[in-house]
Amino acid sequence: MRHLLDTEDLSRDHAVQILDTAQEMSAVGEREVKKLPALRGRTVVNLFFEDSTRTRISFEAAAKRLSADVINFTAKGSSVSKGESLKDTAQTLEAMSADAVVIRHWASGAPARLANSGWIDAAVINAGDGTHAHPTQALLDAFTMRSHWSKLSGIPSVGADLKGMRIIIAGDVLHSRVARSNVWLLRTLGAHVTLVAPPTLLPVGVEHWPCKVSYDLDATLEAGVDAIMMLRVQAERMKASFFPSTREYARRWGFDDARLATLDRLNLKDTIIMHPGPMNRGLEISSAAADSVRSTVLAQVRNGVSVRMAVLYLLLAGEIRDPQPNSKQNPTAPATAMPAKDNS
Repeated sequence: MRHLLDTEDLSRDHAVQILDTAQEMSAVGEREVKKLPALRGRTVVNLFFEDSTRTRISFEAAAKRLSADVINFTAKGSSVSKGESLKDTAQTLEAMSADAVVIRHWASGAPARLANSGWIDAAVINAGDGTHAHPTQALLDAFTMRSHWSKLSGIPSVGADLKGMRIIIAGDVLHSRVARSNVWLLRTLGAHVTLVAPPTLLPVGVEHWPCKVSYDLDATLEAGVDAIMMLRVQAERMKASFFPSTREYARRWGFDDARLATLDRLNLKDTIIMHPGPMNRGLEISSAAADSVRSTVLAQVRNGVSVRMAVLYLLLAGEIRDPQPNSKQNPTAPATAMPAKDNS
């Protein structure tokens, strides 16, 4: 596996392998010195054509914990703002001998174009492209769900998937690359996914996605759920009116205090509430829900570093093995690994 562009292309084995490696990487965050030498001498470029806080910082932290050299590149204030093309930017990075390029771009398909163009001989990781895909976000969401699922079942999470888990993804599905990547990955891992949104915020062709679709959040909650993910209303991508008012949206499709109480009424005591961030409090989620003990918002941010460490490691140094993979005292590299980079 050379690049990570979308979750639709991930097999169950590769997905579980990334999650297992991320679990081992999470132990690094518990050490006094949060550093591994696995990518020493490698260069990772964060190439961001869209604004980002969580994803960019998470990838930077992940690369640095693996001892890689990191170059942060943003479109603002760079030659891109002067009209430089993606090709010219890529060839500049090639001249710098970048080993991996983490790219976020406003255009759907830009990471795939970069990976398949021949402009650059580096691993390409999609950090979000338009409304298309955000694979590492989906992986960190799955990692968070698997950790929760494992605690409930008492079964070790290593090697496990999400078979039988009931998941709701609710909100602005139309503009959400997170929703698309999650649907495909969660299906691959055996979960049952239901999308809940107003008809105007569902994409054309959603009936062909591997999930159920509902317009009624309350009815879907009543049917039972193990995890509910609320999506941000992406007003910046909306060029028309997709719902009557924010008040109406919050009443019908937001996870408010009343719906939080519904989980208690239905005795769904183990249901978790997720959000990829940033949150519009009071619109798609209430402050009570976002700050409740059910919320995994901060855990998702924390798990994002571990997952991105795993992805970088597996793409750049997948053949390295740890002689003591279960040791938290002196881990050097995970025991699990994807196939090493090839040139196909």
